[in-house]
Amino acid sequence: MYFVDESKKSKKSIAPGIDITVVSGDKAQMSFVTLMPGSKLPIHEHPHEQMGVVLEGEYDMVIGGERRTLREGDTYVIPSGVLHSVPEVHKPSRALDVFGPPREEYR
Repeated sequence: MYFVDESKKSKKSIAPGIDITVVSGDKAQMSFVTLMPGSKLPIHEHPHEQMGVVLEGEYDMVIGGERRTLREGDTYVIPSGVLHSVPEVHKPSRALDVFGPPREEYR
């Protein structure tokens, strides 16, 4: 109940070259994101607050029209309803995103 078995993690591809492994609770959700060079996450928004940290690699992220190159240790916060995207992945990358409330389509 308190520890998550690997078989209980949801795994899916959210764009070509971008895969997620998700752990969900009642009020929050973690998404481990793997991004391959050349992949892109189209611009989108959602009602969930999202925050994350780059675990390894390097990629560009656009949040609310501001573009930055993110590297290991960089963090970000995306408020509900703010447009965001990943237009370019420079190196194989991993990130941890946290959502509140959980995204039902990721469960």
